[in-house]
Amino acid sequence: MAAEKFEVDYLIVGAGAMGMAFADIILSESDKTVLIVDMHHKPGGHWNDAYPYVTLHQPSAYYGVSSKELSKGTIDSTGLNKGLQDLATGPEIMAYFDEVMRYQFLPSGRVTYLPMCKYEGDGKISALTSDKTYEVVAREKIVDSTWLKTTVPSTHTPNFEVADGVKMMPLNDLPKVMEQPSRYVIVGGGKTGIDAVVWLLENHVDPDQIHWVRPRDAWLMRRETTQPDPRFFEATMGAQAAQMEAIASSTSIDDMFDRIEKAGIFVRIDESVRPTMFHGATISDPELAELRKIKNVIRKGRIQRIEPDQIIMDEGTLPSDPDTLFVDCSACAVGNAEETTIFAGDTIRLQTVRTVQPVFSAAFIAHIELTRDTEEEKNRLCQVVPLPNHATDWVRMQNAFMMNQFNWSQEKDLRKWLRENRLDGYSELVSGIQEHETEKLAIMNRLRENSVPSVMKLQGYMAELA
Repeated sequence: MAAEKFEVDYLIVGAGAMGMAFADIILSESDKTVLIVDMHHKPGGHWNDAYPYVTLHQPSAYYGVSSKELSKGTIDSTGLNKGLQDLATGPEIMAYFDEVMRYQFLPSGRVTYLPMCKYEGDGKISALTSDKTYEVVAREKIVDSTWLKTTVPSTHTPNFEVADGVKMMPLNDLPKVMEQPSRYVIVGGGKTGIDAVVWLLENHVDPDQIHWVRPRDAWLMRRETTQPDPRFFEATMGAQAAQMEAIASSTSIDDMFDRIEKAGIFVRIDESVRPTMFHGATISDPELAELRKIKNVIRKGRIQRIEPDQIIMDEGTLPSDPDTLFVDCSACAVGNAEETTIFAGDTIRLQTVRTVQPVFSAAFIAHIELTRDTEEEKNRLCQVVPLPNHATDWVRMQNAFMMNQFNWSQEKDLRKWLRENRLDGYSELVSGIQEHETEKLAIMNRLRENSVPSVMKLQGYMAELA
């Protein structure tokens, strides 16, 4: 069968959140054409495989594509997010991306969408369901929106052995549990582990029946300080100013984290354990209170093997029984992708250019692609903000983020774009300050006064870590 041929300006590999956010800017700010290829049957990327009770952990106002609001604009009045901006559920996000594709992208006449297809490289695409093939010529660029290798529990293979007779499931399957096990063992200390624990507690499980394998404890961000809405200006921008002050006045990396924690920006589940991990997870104060109910925390390194009667770990062995239910939450949301320049010849590799803000980053990269001429200039304005793993990675991440923010602030057109783009959140929040709002102005003065000293301090810490 002869391959069907297409010629477009941009070939976008992946219809996940980053690919969709990139395509949205290309369509909104130019007359270019795009072809989007994805292995899922619907747009949304990893959300196709997400667990049924998943929600965003940052406000919906930060998420989606620039041209269409995801947030309901409401403040939650019930639950563990009470008093804060709404968090979209997995089904809501899937419906949102489907609407963007069906009612915005495809009716434009400038988008070709090939679901259930795999990009093979060299402009070749193959269907997953037949022997149908396609050939694509990209006049401008090939955009790799899969570079960060997002993974989810349902498609993850554990990196430990599981013997026959052991009951184990991904957290996706928790709602299917119909018989009470002898205990639940949550494997993984990241955001999915947090979600599994909270779900169990909300669904009648006694905290003492939950055992939590946490090889590393994490610094977590308080959601109360990440609300991009004028009603939360003091909490959100006040936290930004306090963080700058904490960095600038710190005497060591540990002291810096302690000061940021004291300022109410970072939290840890167990205040007696020093966190060694930072993945950018965000939780509310009520969620934190729930997590602290779990007293059976297992800290013996990573699991090597699970057998019906024992758990073999890096630092010892623990007894088990065949009725224990292990819940795998060990998948890393973002794989160990190699950090590389974003613009490289005829390829754009989508990565983060702002701290843990992937969709904003993709939209910003698309805008820079359309408005800057040279690859050198594009990469200067799109320095990669590395995704953190170890707690000290926060130093490098924050430094790169602040350098990008400074570079953007020097460009008048970028200041305007940031102010008008809904995914930015903060620029519009700050630009609306009136002369009589002295408390808000004082917060911004604190932020400005400490910005340069904090960058200098971060660069000193980076030298220590090198």
